[in-house]
Amino acid sequence: MPAWRSYGVAKCLAHGRYQRCEGQRLLNLFAAKKRNHGAAEWMSMHETTQSSPLRQTLASDSRARGIIGCASSHDYKSSSDPMLKHPRHFYYVPMLLWGLALIVCVPSQATNDAKVNHNLPPVFAQALKKAGVPENAVAVDIRRVLSGETLVAHNNQAIFRPASIMKLVTTQAALDLLGPNHRWITRVYTDGVQRGDVLQGDLIVEGSGDPRFAYEDLWRLLRQLRATGIREIRGALVIDRSLFQRLPDDTPSFDGQANRAYNALPDALLLDAKALQVKLTAETGNARAQFSIEPPMADFVVEPPALGQGECGDLRTILKPELNGRTLRFGGSYPVSCGQKVLSLHLHTLNHVQYFDAVFRLLWSEIGGTINGPTRESRVPASAKEILQWQSVTLSQSIRDINKYSNNVMARNLLLSLVAERAGIPATATAASTKVLGWLSSSGIDATGMVLENGSGLSKEERISTLTLARLLQRAWQTSTMPEFMASLPLAGVDGTMSRRLSDRAVKANAHIKTGSLVDVMSIAGYVTTKSGKRVVVVCMVNHPNAGAMRQGFDQLLQWAYDNGD
Repeated sequence: MPAWRSYGVAKCLAHGRYQRCEGQRLLNLFAAKKRNHGAAEWMSMHETTQSSPLRQTLASDSRARGIIGCASSHDYKSSSDPMLKHPRHFYYVPMLLWGLALIVCVPSQATNDAKVNHNLPPVFAQALKKAGVPENAVAVDIRRVLSGETLVAHNNQAIFRPASIMKLVTTQAALDLLGPNHRWITRVYTDGVQRGDVLQGDLIVEGSGDPRFAYEDLWRLLRQLRATGIREIRGALVIDRSLFQRLPDDTPSFDGQANRAYNALPDALLLDAKALQVKLTAETGNARAQFSIEPPMADFVVEPPALGQGECGDLRTILKPELNGRTLRFGGSYPVSCGQKVLSLHLHTLNHVQYFDAVFRLLWSEIGGTINGPTRESRVPASAKEILQWQSVTLSQSIRDINKYSNNVMARNLLLSLVAERAGIPATATAASTKVLGWLSSSGIDATGMVLENGSGLSKEERISTLTLARLLQRAWQTSTMPEFMASLPLAGVDGTMSRRLSDRAVKANAHIKTGSLVDVMSIAGYVTTKSGKRVVVVCMVNHPNAGAMRQGFDQLLQWAYDNGD
């Protein structure tokens, strides 16, 4: 006897997994069919089954589980019903039973929609009203992590601009596709002959796309190079950036603020995110501020600002930094009240090659090295010999910087790394986006309407629904890399972009939340541990000119999830 016959329709019905009115209507139609068994009645019943609300809920792939066993459990051959024995009806009776079973044997998860609160939590709705944001400009999806039961669904299938919470897609895809222990390897070659401490030839550095390659790493790499015995390089410094497709140096910045660090472009030999950290110190008795820069750079000039009076506010506004080639000037004075501060700039007046060259030459000279030739770009020639490797930190460590501190250029490098192949076609964002969409599909996550441009969220084109993100987060919880992924998210009131939020609320340290913010966009996504210890996924996006006024409303929503997520 087939295994499925041990679990009959009666047992399935006994679980109460059906809508009584809908089931009874189908039973009545079935009885009419038994009396008349005409084609018209059959078509009517078939159409009713297919269009019924319960049948439509079965379109969800996650809700179809358990139906086949339930629907198969009626042995029509053993029935005493003469209709079922009549040869005229032999072929379509199983189809009738299948349609009936689809309605009455819906698993309990399929009825979750009946419990969904399509209304926004009152405290959040009030915050929207206070901020002047209409409810059609917000999307919310709050669900239980383990069961997937939806607690709040508001516009959750609508496509919104996500801002930086799109990094969750990039980092989760990378954990799955590359693995948490993935490392980037920067290679060093010589193309020439070493005689004593002199390299008579070129030194070649091949970029690996490492999103976290810092000048401290380059310093250690150069010390290893000195340890090989090389002191003088009588040749060129050759840089191989061919792993990624190179973007034009004059690519417009996202928002017209080219000197903002978040506007750095990805690169196969990205060094320190092409940023410049300027530390300024006000000392009484000096006319100008004392300064130091990181990374140190050869032939780079800083003209420090004059000291002034007044309150210490936003440094960028007060100092009015001006970059011109290899020179940094300031149009404003530095208030003594600021004491010591650090200003971070994107060194947009130098391209990636010039930036790497300036840092390399200064560090090399500091450890006693010299180089006589110019710097140029080229692929590693066949005649070159590999002499050194630098291994990056692991992927799981890199994504902490990406998610906790919302590092855009690191996220862009990570996305490109998904399709990067040495000696292959240079990686493009288009190819990487296609791979991520394919990964989402194979993972059972519907990404209808999603647009992935660069993987960072710093984009005018990227789009996603809160439903897609919520399902991504739910899936991430079930993977073996969940601890690494969770550890990369800012902890409310503790660190990252959430360090100064919710510090006086009960939800403090109970929410791992990625934040996002652009002009007209504000968003949050992550996990909240409720007051009873359960976990829920929370995703919310606001697309509206007043989105910036919703920060407090988002905090109230997270507190609501903590209090009511049970």
